[in-house]
Order: sequence, then structure tokens, then C-alpha cells
Amino acid sequence: MNKIGVLTSGGDAPGMNAVIRAVVRTALYNGIEVVGIERGYEGILDKSFREMDLPSVGDIIQRGGTILKTARSKKFMTREGQEEAAANLRESGIECLVVCGGDGTYRGAAALSAQGINVVGIPCTIDNDMAYTDYTIGFDTAVNTVLQAISNIRDTASSHERTSIIEVMGRDCGDIAIYAGIAGGADYMIIPEVAVDVDAMCDKIMAGVKRGKNHTIIIKSEGVDIPINELAAILRYNTKQEVRYAVLAYIQRGGSPTARDRMLAGRMGYKAVKLLMEGRSNIAIGINGDTLTEIDILEAASMSRREPDLDLLELANVLST
Repeated sequence: MNKIGVLTSGGDAPGMNAVIRAVVRTALYNGIEVVGIERGYEGILDKSFREMDLPSVGDIIQRGGTILKTARSKKFMTREGQEEAAANLRESGIECLVVCGGDGTYRGAAALSAQGINVVGIPCTIDNDMAYTDYTIGFDTAVNTVLQAISNIRDTASSHERTSIIEVMGRDCGDIAIYAGIAGGADYMIIPEVAVDVDAMCDKIMAGVKRGKNHTIIIKSEGVDIPINELAAILRYNTKQEVRYAVLAYIQRGGSPTARDRMLAGRMGYKAVKLLMEGRSNIAIGINGDTLTEIDILEAASMSRREPDLDLLELANVLST
């Protein structure tokens, strides 16, 4: 193996740059050329290739986003686009490919694998919604970003004696809401995987009022099937309390990655190159506990969502009593 490519695709996640750095430095250390592919699979079709050297990945470990940029490609979703992408890689001498992203990125990698390209996938998404791995790169940073927002909103919520609803990202996975809610001392979390119990929410608010609590913090995952403004109106009507809401949106995707995300990125980037050097490919790297794991990349992409940890919701309920 003389040359590998690396790309980032789908939604950006803090830690992607740390992955790129680990892949490039591990490959160069072992005498392997590295090509950075800009804008994901669209970049393969456009031949947006650039040689990566040590200076190209200097001073990026602490940066959010991705220096290789990211995009979604409709053309690549077609059989013709996938065949063209594989041909472009071969023409450029790229024998193997490291892909960083979520389940959509993995499906694209599996399509390239079917075209004979050797691939290794690294899970990079703030949503933590890939069932085969305990954690994805970017999740920890997103949770810490939400924690800061909770602290800031709590200051004004307690000053004005109001209920505040904070909507976080995560698509159909409630992990950001659960982890940030527990760590941030929220009073109630609602996630897509569990039916919304408005009565229980109202009871929690009123129980707090009765014991002299002057504010309530509710964390709502974006995948919950009720608009945040409607939820605020319902709570306002049922509790007669002042209710405000905030949608954090893309603020959760940016920012400098945490130490945990940087460590995970470094370990996974290193392992991806080592797997390819051993002649192994079409693998998705994950983590179980503190141990890195391997699974077929198509299997990883097609797995159904991980079940939510209901014990954590129970913990949150006890701690917020």
C-alpha cells in the first residue's frame, strides 16, 4: 500500500480535524502517501484531491469543523456516480480510503467497497446515534457545549422565576439530551425514543413550585414530535408559569473538541491506518468501554438505532426530585 485517501462527510463534528491529523501522521510515519479529499464524496467526483504532509495538519487538533470541508452528493447516491468515484480513486493511485462521518457516510463507504475500494470508517457525529459503538467522535464536545448553555440559561431562568425549555440536537437519538440533562442538573428530559408525558412534566414543574423552587429546566431533543413553541404554550397554559424556550441548533456542532474527543480521534485514526497496513478493510471502528472494536462497515451502517438507556432517565428523575 503506497497511498491512502481521507475524507470527511455528512454533518461536521468536533474532532474530525484530530482524526485527519492522526491518519496523516500515522501514514507518513510508515512511509505511506496521504491524499486529502475535499467535500466528501462530491470531492471524489470532482477530483478535489490534495497531497497531505506534516505541515498540512499542524495546528488543527484543537479546531472544530473540518479542514477538508464536507458536503452531500446526490450524484454519488447513484450507481453511476459510485462507479465514477471508484474509477477516479484508482486513476489517482488511491488504494485505500479512510472515511469519517455518520451512518450515511458509512453507506457511501460500503458502496465504494462494493466497487472494490478498500475502506475503513471512523464514527464522527455529535448525535451518538450509531448503534455499534458506545460513543462517536464529537458527542462529548456537543454535550459540553449544551452544558454551558444550560448554565447560562439557568442564571436568567432563576432570576425571572420561569420555566425554560432547551432544544438540543441528536436527530432520532436522545443521548445529547440525556447526558447534558443529567450533567447539567435539568429537571426533565424528553427524548424521541420515549413517549412525551405532558402531565408528568406539569406535575414536576408544580412540585418544584410547591417546595419553593424558583425555576425549571427542561431539555427537549429535536427528534421529539412536538414543536418547542407548542410545548411551551401547553406548559404555560397548564402550569400558569412563565415559560421561555431556546433552540441551540448548530452552535452544538462547532467549537474546540474536548480532551475525550481528541483522544478518541487519535486512537481511531491511528488504528484505521494500521488496519489498512495489515491488509484489512471494509471495517468500521468503534469503542466498547475503553476498547476499540471492529465491525463490517455495511453491517454498522444498516444496524437499527441503539435502545436508549432508561436507567439514565430514572437516574435523572431521582436526582431532579
